[in-house]
This record gives sequence, structure tokens and C-alpha cells, in this order.
Amino acid sequence: MKNMSIRKDDTVIVLSGKDKGKKGKVLTVMPKDGKVIVEKVNVISRHQKPRKQGEEGGIIKREAPIYACKVMRVCPKCDKPTRPAHKTLADGKKVRVCKKCGAEI
Repeated sequence: MKNMSIRKDDTVIVLSGKDKGKKGKVLTVMPKDGKVIVEKVNVISRHQKPRKQGEEGGIIKREAPIYACKVMRVCPKCDKPTRPAHKTLADGKKVRVCKKCGAEI
């Protein structure tokens, strides 16, 4: 996947899977794999051994990557999921716009 409409710190909603309907902030974007890591979504348990002295082992919970096509950006103003729309301003700057309310994102 070359171009991704989702960026870091965007708020997204999950469209399908075990966490369908959950909202969260994007922590990491992986355009090469077409995946994103979303806060408190797709949480997995890792059984980890302590490797160094003083390091803790045990069951560690962390977020796993999810395909970017399974999430949709949420507009911060109208709080609705929306596809990306772009608008060019008078000074030539390109900005992302909400298709539902027209607010800049």
C-alpha cells in the first residue's frame, strides 16, 4: 500500500473484526505493510521471559498491528467516521477535510 489516508495521532474507528466499533488514537503507521497500531485496539498477550537481571517477565499486554483498510478516520468536530477529502487553500496548501461537516482535519 503506497498512499495511506491515516496518519499518526488521528482518531479512528474499527470497521470489522473482534474490536469492531472501538475508537482509538493511531500510535504508529506502517505504510510498507499497510498496517496501523491503534491505542487499546487488538490487544494481545505476550509471554516474556526476563532477559537481563532486574527485568520483569510474565504476561505482557500490548497492541498488535491492524490492517489500515479495517479502520476509518473520525472527524474531531462532528465525531462521525469519514473518508478523506482534500481541499487546496488560497495559499496553495493542501489540507484534509471532513466530507460530512467540511471542517479541516
